[in-house]
Amino acid sequence: MATFILTVIGDDRPGLVSAISAPINAHGASWERSQMSRLAGKFAGIVLVTVDDDRHDALVADLTALEAEGLQVALERTDEPVERESLRLELELLGADRPGIVAEISASLAARGVSIEELRTDVRDAPMAGGTLFEASAVLHAPPATSTEALRSVLEGLADELMVDISLSRG
Repeated sequence: MATFILTVIGDDRPGLVSAISAPINAHGASWERSQMSRLAGKFAGIVLVTVDDDRHDALVADLTALEAEGLQVALERTDEPVERESLRLELELLGADRPGIVAEISASLAARGVSIEELRTDVRDAPMAGGTLFEASAVLHAPPATSTEALRSVLEGLADELMVDISLSRG
């Protein structure tokens, strides 16, 4: 069995998911997991696909041929990840939007051996105060010996500097 991560991007229009799913289905592959979104007029996403080894070359050819339809598809073959014991945490952040929030939070997490499994962000209008709010939601994996309280303390200190609210909880 071959496992691929697909990244896709194209001008947003009806039928893009259908264009991607058709060759996956035609080759008997399985659409395992995905995250897709319309961003600034583009449609972008990532998809985890598995396919029988004897059918993967044809699938790759059909997916890369989608470029003729204005859809860029990049494929990366991957092995199944090795599961490691970790502490699952959830992080929520909300505050006034400004450059550098993701960079500073992610650097602080990386310095402590914490990986980000999922990250969702958005910027929205602040209804009463004017300006814009930045919000983020993340699923984190920390080394098993990580003190949740110590990590929370570090993040709260950083939150004060960034003038945002951060909550950290076990997931």
